Amino acid sequence: MTLNILDEIKRDYVRDLIQKGNRTDNRAMDEYRKISVEPGVITSAEGSSRVRIGKSQVMVGVKLGVGSPFPDRPTEGVLTTNAEFLPLASPNFESGPPNDESIELARVVDRGIRSANAVDIASLMIGEDADSKPKVWAVYIDVYVLDHDGNLQDAAGLAAMSAILNTQMPKYEDGKLMLEEKTGPLPSKGTAVSCTFGKIGSKIFVDPSYEEEVSLDARLTMASIPGHICACQKTGRGSFKVEEIDACMDLALRKGDELRALLGQ
Repeated sequence: MTLNILDEIKRDYVRDLIQKGNRTDNRAMDEYRKISVEPGVITSAEGSSRVRIGKSQVMVGVKLGVGSPFPDRPTEGVLTTNAEFLPLASPNFESGPPNDESIELARVVDRGIRSANAVDIASLMIGEDADSKPKVWAVYIDVYVLDHDGNLQDAAGLAAMSAILNTQMPKYEDGKLMLEEKTGPLPSKGTAVSCTFGKIGSKIFVDPSYEEEVSLDARLTMASIPGHICACQKTGRGSFKVEEIDACMDLALRKGDELRALLGQ
């Protein structure tokens, strides 16, 4: 009971501060926390990366396999994105099957990747096997939340894109997958990054920290490629006016260029 009262007091403090145009860490409304990108952190994966945004930390691994295409997409590869919230990341996380929060995070990351053609699944057709059955590359993107201090959407999206760019395709010949032999980078047509906005009252700001997230009226994540917004997801009971969405789009494009620079793009 005491903890709940303290949480309410903290939320009221954060909301009051934001509506006065201030943040608990003294950042500007359009300012991200410190970001670091470290590709190639998982040697057993075909591609990987770890991203830190402030105290939030997300690691992504990319694995490749060979399988059958979906019946309605017979000439395209298979792309699967999963997210796991490790119990060590937050006292609120528990081991077990994926919860709603991890499922939502995986969907946000997956939507950004697909809408930008960050993985060119159309070029992942291998051909027919000895039994005349079609074979395609299957790309598995696994997101691991190591530390949660807010804005996992941008951290996971940036780590996933960095891991994709870090991925090297293994060799597949005569029905055999040779993971130790590489043939080149994973085909990609776009570099997607996301920018997440929080809204409290009439104030909108980027990169909400955890204490800001639990105080939000609404959250908006926009994925972009250079010059274009390619995906968008809104959560929370609050709403965004048309002019607010337009302003968020403009800022998301500018911040997207800054985030892509961290990927060397």
